[in-house]
Amino acid sequence: MRNKRSFLILIVIAAILTLAGCANEASGSEDGKIKIIAAHNQTAPENPYQTGMLKFKEVAEELSNGTIEVEVHAGTIGTEESELVEKLELGAADVVLASPGFMTQTGIREVDLFSAPYLFKDYDHWLNVVDGEVGQQMGELINEKSNNSFKLLGYWSAGVRHFYGKKPIESTEDLKGVSIRTQTSGVIGDFWKELGAIPSSISWGELYQGLQQDVVDSSENAYPFFVQQSHHATPNGKFITETAHDFTTRFLLINGEKFDNYSQEHQDIIMKAAEASVKAEREATNQQDVDYKEKAIEEGATVNEIDRQPFIDIATPIIDEFAKEIEVEDLLEQIRAAE
Repeated sequence: MRNKRSFLILIVIAAILTLAGCANEASGSEDGKIKIIAAHNQTAPENPYQTGMLKFKEVAEELSNGTIEVEVHAGTIGTEESELVEKLELGAADVVLASPGFMTQTGIREVDLFSAPYLFKDYDHWLNVVDGEVGQQMGELINEKSNNSFKLLGYWSAGVRHFYGKKPIESTEDLKGVSIRTQTSGVIGDFWKELGAIPSSISWGELYQGLQQDVVDSSENAYPFFVQQSHHATPNGKFITETAHDFTTRFLLINGEKFDNYSQEHQDIIMKAAEASVKAEREATNQQDVDYKEKAIEEGATVNEIDRQPFIDIATPIIDEFAKEIEVEDLLEQIRAAE
């Protein structure tokens, strides 16, 4: 009887140890330590994304006294956001940066509202939305719709997007028949098509050559991103028109299932690191918006301003219809009320 009782006790102890081992494996931890793979798709060393990720790494490792290790990848495990989102979903990456357009590929269509042209009037309006109730609701929606594959850590900015091409734009009429590298479907594609432009899906990595060799007439992005890639130095990128059609949102995401398996202490540290990264990335982007505009002009690019109201008038009914289609009319009303 005593041997039988001892045997049962050993079985219970073994089961407990096995469960503990499974928990450590699920959280990616060993001896209380965890390693986080953090990635974005930009390769330029001065890119604001890299600034934000390095701040995340610095704060997480410092506050955890080394029990959290963060490995930052700048375009080395994926130069396309779709690759990074897939890796996050599969657990091959732990923290990634994604845009609304690529998030829709996971079935979360509602996030694409944030990519709608002229949704935000200015940077302060954008801040009021993403740091307010709408931003919180969107974070909860992302987590729910992804079945906890994605947990929102914060909203990064990707600057203010402008048009750049082989000629300056003076009115909406000047875009008719112009090929432009942009999103070809969804609300963004609809907007440019309504203007008469021809959206092209040429990849970001091939865009410099595409502008250089007349594959596309134009593109659109924020100063830090297209100037770092020297798009302004190509024949089809040297005329910049400040359309300011998108105060751009990026989602800093972590794998929700892994996050839930971390200790409470590590969860708190990760959230503090994310908060610090949001602040650092936004500051870097805003400063680089100024610095890289000056650099583009110094290197021969021409910048012109434009009356944006005709563009806004075209975008408004497209946004209204899109919000109705993806059933986020209430969110759209809240965004407009947050001006």
